[in-house]
Amino acid sequence: MTFEATSYDLAVIGSGGGAFAAAIRASSLGKRVVMIERDLVGGTCVNTGCVPSKALLAAAEARHVALDASRFPGSAATAGPVDMSALVAGKDALVGALRAEKYVDLAADYGWDLRRGEASFAGTAQAPVLTVTSPEGTVETVRAGHYLIATGSTPWSPPVEGLEEAGYLTSTTAMDLDHVPASLLVIGGGYVALEQAQLFARLGAKVTMLVRSRLASHEEPEASQMLADVFADEGIGVIHRALPAAVRRDPTTGEAIVSASVAGATQEFRAAELLVATGRRPVTNRLNLSAVGVEVGPLGEVVVDDHLATSNPRVWAAGDVTGHREFVYVAASHGTLAVDNAFTATRRAVDYRHLPRVVFTTPALAAVGMTDRQAREAGIRCECRVLPLEYVPRALVNRDTRGFIKIVANATTGRIIGITAVAKDGGELAAAGVYILEAGMTVDQVANLWSPYLTMAEGLKLTAQSFTTDVTRLSCCAA
Repeated sequence: MTFEATSYDLAVIGSGGGAFAAAIRASSLGKRVVMIERDLVGGTCVNTGCVPSKALLAAAEARHVALDASRFPGSAATAGPVDMSALVAGKDALVGALRAEKYVDLAADYGWDLRRGEASFAGTAQAPVLTVTSPEGTVETVRAGHYLIATGSTPWSPPVEGLEEAGYLTSTTAMDLDHVPASLLVIGGGYVALEQAQLFARLGAKVTMLVRSRLASHEEPEASQMLADVFADEGIGVIHRALPAAVRRDPTTGEAIVSASVAGATQEFRAAELLVATGRRPVTNRLNLSAVGVEVGPLGEVVVDDHLATSNPRVWAAGDVTGHREFVYVAASHGTLAVDNAFTATRRAVDYRHLPRVVFTTPALAAVGMTDRQAREAGIRCECRVLPLEYVPRALVNRDTRGFIKIVANATTGRIIGITAVAKDGGELAAAGVYILEAGMTVDQVANLWSPYLTMAEGLKLTAQSFTTDVTRLSCCAA
């Protein structure tokens, strides 16, 4: 059955962070909005990404803290095997509650139309429309003044011989396991691989990572080395310079067997389960973008300019589907910005200079601004200091000094242009770093600010002081 066309000011394809931010902003401008979702409302973050992964990481950390309690003199604790089914059920309940409260109910509160179905473009570049096919097979035509593509991304696996036939876990399917595997091979060294490796190791799996170059290869090398040391302490094997060539299953045990080139020599690795965490790809294959003249890049990403406009002036894109940084707060910012540019002609541009980045390992890897390599490549003469956490009082009382804080400063002006930390509560350090960089603060200014004693944020002040002072010769809380 086919319905007649319905007209809107804005049609949003997708229902994740970017889609909702756009719909909320457009609704606040008095625009008539329709949102089209083919799967679960809420997108990646609440359903298969940020929320479920961090919920499971928090549970795994609680177990690890119990097992590690002996680092505090006079303390001891034990932790039994994990009831993975119960853990996953708890995660699912949390996800369901947030999906209802922050997405489904919110859409109803704002009053925009929510269509369930598969959307694809039709018409022409000058007069684009959407055809929406519902799960029941009915087809509706949607017309809008502007369209926003916010369909997100999906896990991607490399073309390794036998991989598809052997089967593997992704970050999505791994979080729905009903048991903790005895052993796990993780292919990848990025943020998803890091979080999933530590998650399952702390739940009781024997984990080995196969990493092409180094852990978190886009961040400071000190961060890579520190995380490698932390993982070694926790029994996680990290194999560097590993390039998987073939995968098969042992017909007797069912184990995954990965044949890989490691520093030029062939080695085999086996485990009960295999997790592939080698990145994500934009979801655009069913949108029929060519019909309306929307350009896509080599990985299927929607090509946008700094204003999030596509090659069709009535079509915009936001979030992971653009191939930009895959953070939900980037997607949400995109959604609002695209709507402003579509309806208010503000010509706002995306600015990633002070974008914070956090990997939720423990200790966390967090950064904002430039690494020292990026500064040098940009032609900036920089000066850096790295402060080990053994000189941060908060880390001392935590009995965990694994980590550091690094500040990159312009050597000419003293202005801070980058901060990286591997530390507990590292995300909060990155948030503070955003404000420091946005304000254009110098090393001297941060070194002389008030900072509460016995907070990890005090480490920022101490690192700034280390540019001119031997902090090993300071007393506790010395200003």
